[in-house]
Amino acid sequence: MNAPTPRPATPGAPPPAGARPSVIQLVFREKSALYAAYIPLLADGGLFVPTTREYRLGEDIYLLLSLPDDPQRYPVAGKVAWITPANASGGRTQGVGVRFPADEKTRLLKIKIEEILGTLISSSKPTQTV
Repeated sequence: MNAPTPRPATPGAPPPAGARPSVIQLVFREKSALYAAYIPLLADGGLFVPTTREYRLGEDIYLLLSLPDDPQRYPVAGKVAWITPANASGGRTQGVGVRFPADEKTRLLKIKIEEILGTLISSSKPTQTV
């Protein structure tokens, strides 16, 4: 399974208060990688983003999302909903869970992701999420 390819535009330490949110390009080439990162438990949907950058809960994060077999890139202005630290138990990948905003554009994106995943969304296969 190929993991999504995050590309932080602003690597390094956490931004100072009031700084612009970081921008991460998140490219999913396979359904299995999207399944492993998708967070259906969040009411508005969300994605796990592998990153070594330090984030705080509630911090703004801007994703440019590419889905399998779809040339369009989807901008998502999300917030950090959880943090998986380095050396997490169970060998989990370091990163953050990004909660999608509660707006119509992102609601349609959530529906699109769930359509792509189809029956895979109810699989019992382990994911990078909760």
